[in-house]
Amino acid sequence: QVQLVESGGGLVQAGGSLRLSCVASGRTFRRLAMGWFRQAPGKEREFVVGISWRGGTTMYADSVKGRFTISRDNAKNTVYLQMNSLKAEDTAVYYCAATGGAVVVSGDEYTYWGQGTQVTVSS
Repeated sequence: QVQLVESGGGLVQAGGSLRLSCVASGRTFRRLAMGWFRQAPGKEREFVVGISWRGGTTMYADSVKGRFTISRDNAKNTVYLQMNSLKAEDTAVYYCAATGGAVVVSGDEYTYWGQGTQVTVSS
């Protein structure tokens, strides 16, 4: 079992920045590929970004490329999502997810999920 706890969400003005954190416990974090997903009201959950367990492979949704950066610190069992140049359309609940496989876009491939953290961007 893996427990994931996100933090760092909040209210920010358009153009601002936030950094989300996700702390994992319960299983060797280093062997887990991690992903961030988001779900806006009335919309389906969507992939945002993912990182392989070594950190050598990252994947970004086109909508966040150049604005969001994912990183991880395996010594701290933590994955980060740095979000810059935020837009109103980034408003959503952001979820951290983990998989023992490769980093992928499909949420169905992720076994463990956090409870989510709300990000609200005011325009």
